[in-house]
Amino acid sequence: MEHDIPKLFGTSGIRGKIGSEITSELALDVGKAISTYLGKGHKVVMGYDTRTSNQMLERAVSAGILQGGCNVLTLGMVPTPVVGYATMKLGADAGVMITASHNQSPDNGIKLWNPDGMAYLQKQERIIEKIIHEKNFFNASWQDIGKIENVSSVVNEYVEDLLKLMNIQTDLKVVVDCANGAASYLSPLILRKAGCQVVSLNAQPDGFFPGRNPEPSAANLQELMNVVKATGSDLGIAHDGDADRMVAVDEKGQMADFDKLLALISAKMGGCVVTTVDASACVDRAMKEVGGTVERTKVGDVHVAEMIHNTQATFGGEPSGTWLHPQFCMCPDGILSALRVIELVQSKGPLSKLLDEIPSYPTIRDKIDCNEEQKNIIMDKAKSELPLIFSDVEDVNLKDGVRISFSDGSWVLVRPSGTESFIRITLEGKTEEKAKSIHDKSARFIKKFL
Repeated sequence: MEHDIPKLFGTSGIRGKIGSEITSELALDVGKAISTYLGKGHKVVMGYDTRTSNQMLERAVSAGILQGGCNVLTLGMVPTPVVGYATMKLGADAGVMITASHNQSPDNGIKLWNPDGMAYLQKQERIIEKIIHEKNFFNASWQDIGKIENVSSVVNEYVEDLLKLMNIQTDLKVVVDCANGAASYLSPLILRKAGCQVVSLNAQPDGFFPGRNPEPSAANLQELMNVVKATGSDLGIAHDGDADRMVAVDEKGQMADFDKLLALISAKMGGCVVTTVDASACVDRAMKEVGGTVERTKVGDVHVAEMIHNTQATFGGEPSGTWLHPQFCMCPDGILSALRVIELVQSKGPLSKLLDEIPSYPTIRDKIDCNEEQKNIIMDKAKSELPLIFSDVEDVNLKDGVRISFSDGSWVLVRPSGTESFIRITLEGKTEEKAKSIHDKSARFIKKFL
């Protein structure tokens, strides 16, 4: 039965602790499943981030791919967007990125990409899971075993194509914090080539992430905020471990509000934009002002990408800083996102002023620890019982978790994390008091089932 097949993929690939959840044996099986799914003779692009287990997993996945008669095109250590770009540019049939993105050092993972640079859809992931579960692998004969080719020179084409796409004529001073991750060499280089004065932080690749945790949160970006102020810079940019995300710091050393920044770029792009159920209503208000529209989908860049494809949208993004630029590639790209923000500041002035012009409600984002079994129990209860604890409910959306909209424009979303052991609470309240009330009621509801 389909539902008996163990689920390996979360909202952003396979991810977990090295040695227990993520092993070389699993990586080998993923490689064998990829070549079985694609068929003999196809090409698969392979890259990895800076984690200590990167080459172990890369070689295991590659061995599986070769065993099935497919060829591996190796990039080495690169940001995730380069894997998506190279898959598309080289006419490959799939891409594989070894990364755990923003997770901490002991974690790693595997993410798969389509020929157009878009992440594997859920139905494709399910096929890979089924092949692995059934061990129904294709093994090529000795004369048909795949070959490995180094294609790292495509990185130069990525740089050139990015710079051609942008219209940056500036000497803005930018501090870029690479988290000792996969963008450590490339992001500062590209920003310099774009004409910026660049100050680099944590730009030495190191899988122990000694500079900071790869999650680009306010708590982890204090050094970046301080350096932006101390150097009189115009902007700060931070990436996660694999640089599919970008977070900005304004010229005052303040971290840019995720939703407001998303609203600014969405309005700049115009047309139809795609975002997720956990994004602020300020995106809708910003798009309304420019005559644009907003489509909402489940949390996860693959869902955003699929909706962009279906609606021919101009842009798509999540509040986390995972943005997709379909005119370039369907893979989330934190370096291109940084260039978009630089272009915006160049044309419209200081980021702090632009952000202040976006009206928004007080926002709270929280997460509550729970294991996988508890997640299912809590979400089943939330679907039927959570709306009943509030008095002014206007709408209940069950597209991804439980999103409750209130009559005054406030809303709350309760959903399980697809990559970590948390239940997430995201909300906007019309007032600080309303926001706190919604949060406290939601958190109490969740905790009574723990």
